[in-house]
Amino acid sequence: MKIGTKIYYEKATGNVILNTGERAGAVVETTREQDFASYKVLSERVEETVGLIELEYGQYATEFLESRGRIRVNPETEKLEFNYGPIDPEEPTEPVYQKPLTERIALAETETAGMALELAQTQARLDQAEKDSASLLLSLVEGGVI
Repeated sequence: MKIGTKIYYEKATGNVILNTGERAGAVVETTREQDFASYKVLSERVEETVGLIELEYGQYATEFLESRGRIRVNPETEKLEFNYGPIDPEEPTEPVYQKPLTERIALAETETAGMALELAQTQARLDQAEKDSASLLLSLVEGGVI
């Protein structure tokens, strides 16, 4: 059996309280109630103030690797965000959290496809304008105007 990651977080701030990680093999899926009973970091919290995101096994594997696990949950959207910035202890900076890479890539691909379609339509209009121009010029020459 393969079990995906569970991310428990503070609803008010989006700070991650517990990342259970993925599990595979002879493992058993647990409920939220079981997790609150099993993990001290959760049992010390008021359950209503804690949110939970459950991921599929392997979901966001690249993002977790690239961000070195530096994640948070956007309190407004309740979606995961990743910090891909460099880790430099000598120059601490405010972390910049972003949407997952896979979502950003999918959005960029959609935008690129839209721009390609727009470009093809513009090219078709230019080609038609060239044909119309050539046809008009030919008509003028044949009519003896030019």
